[in-house]
Amino acid sequence: MSSERERALVPVLLALTAVTGLVDAASVLGLGRVFTANMTGNVAFLGFAAAGAPGLSLVRSGAALLAFVVGAAIGGRLALPIASGSTDRPISTALGLEAALLLAAAGAAVGAGSDLSPVPARLYPAIVLTGLAMGIRNAVVRKLAVPDLTTTVLTLTLTGLAADSPPAGGDGRRWLRRVASIATMFAGAAAGTWLVGRSVAHALAVAGAMSALSALTAHGRLRHAEGAAVPN
Repeated sequence: MSSERERALVPVLLALTAVTGLVDAASVLGLGRVFTANMTGNVAFLGFAAAGAPGLSLVRSGAALLAFVVGAAIGGRLALPIASGSTDRPISTALGLEAALLLAAAGAAVGAGSDLSPVPARLYPAIVLTGLAMGIRNAVVRKLAVPDLTTTVLTLTLTGLAADSPPAGGDGRRWLRRVASIATMFAGAAAGTWLVGRSVAHALAVAGAMSALSALTAHGRLRHAEGAAVPN
């Protein structure tokens, strides 16, 4: 990917990192303690549930995992043109789908308050829809391979921040991007927690709206970057 396109995508990917914080808050706090964006945490929850930990469910976590995998397969198909240098359409399409799925999940959660666990008819559609959305996005972001901006996990970002720091003998490269990624995830999770306290639908609706705005922003910034890269 050209440096112009990478720079164009940085604010979009940071916004999507905040969306992940919102979705994590909604799924863990409002969808029966599952992760629908972070599959590392979800697989751990599956293990805890299999060992009989209270408050966790193999069915809920399994549904989230399956939906995410299906979404990732769809996203992988959408991301194929990225290998040949075409980024605008696959990214805009993927983020548009993410927005639609998150807004549909918000619709499923309307009227159910801050915890969908007692209402399976609303709970499982919300789990599946958010899992699909996050799977699609992760597959496309993975193909973009913008350093330190995976949008869903921070383990490598935190490792890079510490391992490349001057006290560790590094040059501190990309420290600002890494700190911004951590801060936006934190902010999204905090805002999501506040919104879930009012209703799960609120958190998912805001996440969907941010994804839609990210799709439009990505389209505009990539078109500008691609135009700037064309020689006169």
